Amino acid sequence: MAIFWVIVLAGCGSSHVPAKSNQPFFARGADVGWLPQMEATGYKFYNANGVQEDCFKILKDHGINTIRLRTWVNPSNDKGSGHCSKDETVAMAVRAQKWGMRVLIDFHYSDSWADPGKQRKPKAWQGHDFPTLLKDVYDYTFAVMSALKANGVTPDWVQVGNETAGGMIYPEGSTANWGTLSQLINKGYEAIKAVSPASKVILHVDQGNNNARFRRWFDSATAHNAKYDVIGLSYYPYWLEGKPDYTLSINDLGNNLNDMAARYGKEVMVVEVGGEDNKVQNTYDMLVAVQQKVKEVPGGKGLGVVYWEPEGARSWSHYVLSAWGDDGKPTKALDAFLVR
Repeated sequence: MAIFWVIVLAGCGSSHVPAKSNQPFFARGADVGWLPQMEATGYKFYNANGVQEDCFKILKDHGINTIRLRTWVNPSNDKGSGHCSKDETVAMAVRAQKWGMRVLIDFHYSDSWADPGKQRKPKAWQGHDFPTLLKDVYDYTFAVMSALKANGVTPDWVQVGNETAGGMIYPEGSTANWGTLSQLINKGYEAIKAVSPASKVILHVDQGNNNARFRRWFDSATAHNAKYDVIGLSYYPYWLEGKPDYTLSINDLGNNLNDMAARYGKEVMVVEVGGEDNKVQNTYDMLVAVQQKVKEVPGGKGLGVVYWEPEGARSWSHYVLSAWGDDGKPTKALDAFLVR
């Protein structure tokens, strides 16, 4: 989702002990990579009653049980396009776990945003030959996972790359070079499993309603023996051509979720979703519908839905798809995660 920053601009509970239930865990998530920056710049969060609270408490009170965090190799201190270093990501993961949240870690393998528009190689890795680049991926992934483990965090899910429709770590990891891309993916996978065998590895592509896009990508991943456990999807109706309403693409999302689970025998998860902050009812309805489509995937293979930066209020971020108002309060859209 990082690309959209550029486009738009040009509380504590128990530790991580899954609740006992006859129902499988369904992730109702929030990606909150901006949160430490927002707090550092003095942004205040308020609950629906206008009382200032920790953002984590507000999210938890709205049904959020999962936190997604991006990690960048050597990021800048820029407010919008920086932070999210290993140390900051680990600190946020520890904080999330103290609130009783499960954790999803998103490796971008870049110093800043990686998405369909750009997959820039970290500066420290530039000029390395391919064997060294493979080692870079393994060592960096292993280091972040080890730091999480040392701090008592075992992520339930870990992404190798972010919105990698065109690949990652260009040019070696471009989809024009699937043979080398799959090796880079597998180094990430192997490093994750070496530290945390129980963590499920996600490969993530955007335009979750676009079945042809997904078949093409995951057919290639399969042909080149890329290792993964879960298919991750982004779904942003706002960014589809002509900005159509979600009702025009929601069934395509559902059909694609079902097809991915059946065709590849994998679990599926909408790891990024968002709707317009000034069309609150529409975004609420969309979130309810997306969750329902994921729950309807046969065999319990639909794992959950994660909202990208719901707390990233436009007054701070200039981002138009948050679920937060200019008054510092969550909008009704976030109530969709309370629906069962």
